[in-house]
Amino acid sequence: MQQKQAPEPVAQQPARVRILDAAHELMLTVGLARTTTKEIAKAADCSEAALYKYFASKEELFIRVLTERLPRLTPLLRSLAAEPGQHSLEDNLTEIARQAALFYEQSFPIAASLYAETQLKRRHDEALRQLGSGPHKPIEALDAYLRAEQAVGRVRPDTDTFAAASLLLGACAQRAFAYEAAGTGVRPPVDEFAPRLARTLLGGISVAEAPS
Repeated sequence: MQQKQAPEPVAQQPARVRILDAAHELMLTVGLARTTTKEIAKAADCSEAALYKYFASKEELFIRVLTERLPRLTPLLRSLAAEPGQHSLEDNLTEIARQAALFYEQSFPIAASLYAETQLKRRHDEALRQLGSGPHKPIEALDAYLRAEQAVGRVRPDTDTFAAASLLLGACAQRAFAYEAAGTGVRPPVDEFAPRLARTLLGGISVAEAPS
């Protein structure tokens, strides 16, 4: 019988992988504002100079953590926008809501610390703008997908697609922190939350009859 290979020791993993893993863990535990490249390099068992060979700044590293370690929301939206009319609109919106809910659930603890330091958040936002990134990008991508579906006749021509995108993603972002203050202290399960949200949005934007 062939034996399973043991997991690769952390020290033998490529430096870029170690850096991303260390950054993800530190950003989750102490927040983005308090995480430094020096601490990331130390946790990744490499020098800070080596870190900068792969990532130009902490902001770029943050973006890579979001895109490579968290649910892949933006690639999903781009692929759907490139080929509108595929699958049912309800299925697509449900999957978007599911991925978005998970994305915000995992990214909110990372970025939340920035909101306690106004000047730092402004510098961070400016750095993201220069890198062509930011929290507005998923809204723009979902807006583009809904406009593509509008062009092929599956979304009503009078739909405000930007508002619809903002409603869906805003609800997913709210799920990440609002419900922990409720009596149960528990978020709605994502596999129940996503289809309910998708069906509700669909009732207002679809050219077809609202689903039963």
